[in-house]
Amino acid sequence: MNPFWSMSANTGRKRSDGEEPSGQAEHRASPARPPFGKKQLPSIPKNTAPVTKPPSPASAAQSANGTHASYGPFYLEYSLLAEFTLVIKQKLPGIYVQPSYRSALMWFGVIFIRHGLYQDGVFKFTVYIPDNYPDGDCPRVVFDIPVFHPLVDPVSGELDVRRAFTKWRRNHNHIWQVLMYARTVFYKINTMEPLNPEAAVLYDKDVQLFKSKVVDSVKLCNSHLFDQPKIDDPYAISFSPWNPTIHEEAKERMFTHKVSAHDAPPRQKKTA
Repeated sequence: MNPFWSMSANTGRKRSDGEEPSGQAEHRASPARPPFGKKQLPSIPKNTAPVTKPPSPASAAQSANGTHASYGPFYLEYSLLAEFTLVIKQKLPGIYVQPSYRSALMWFGVIFIRHGLYQDGVFKFTVYIPDNYPDGDCPRVVFDIPVFHPLVDPVSGELDVRRAFTKWRRNHNHIWQVLMYARTVFYKINTMEPLNPEAAVLYDKDVQLFKSKVVDSVKLCNSHLFDQPKIDDPYAISFSPWNPTIHEEAKERMFTHKVSAHDAPPRQKKTA
């Protein structure tokens, strides 16, 4: 299990030796309850200085780092866990993601393109989430191998996500939307303000040559499908060639479960 997801349950506060039990202190400080009428608060003793808690150095240091000062690392952990739960519930077609073992701010993913110009393409990518999420910039999507596409940088392989999320809005934008956008760009080509000008010009001026380069790009990505992940992480997505002794049994279980689910009789509604 990813250690990032494990939450600490030790949230109790240890009472100091000089601190008295709260029940006894309240019993001595509270005046006798009147038999009727409104409740009265005890009077404040004169010449009593208010008790203030000195700011901790850690809080002062976190205040310069944005979100960690406002919410703390546990809120960041909760936010990312909630985001991953949303991804699972959305059941995005042809998209699979897995948070990194070493850092929940990095997710590994793969997109399967089933039709269109990029048909049969299998594109592995990495999602980089800002450390001040969800109050920072939008997450970044970087393909392991740069895909020939107007919105993908031909050198770094980064997708132009800011085009769709110019300003990341907390509680409104979610990571599953970024993943869905990364899939959509392969079905709806946009050539405005491209990161790859060559791909944009060919798509507008010479579609046949554009298709030819897309086919070459898909073949290149698929030829490296069985390469070891670029990032050393046990949760990085990797593929292996078909091995009947290993995969045939898993295939049978998957298809059997699918058939049995479809063949199950529908539940009858109860009548009053």
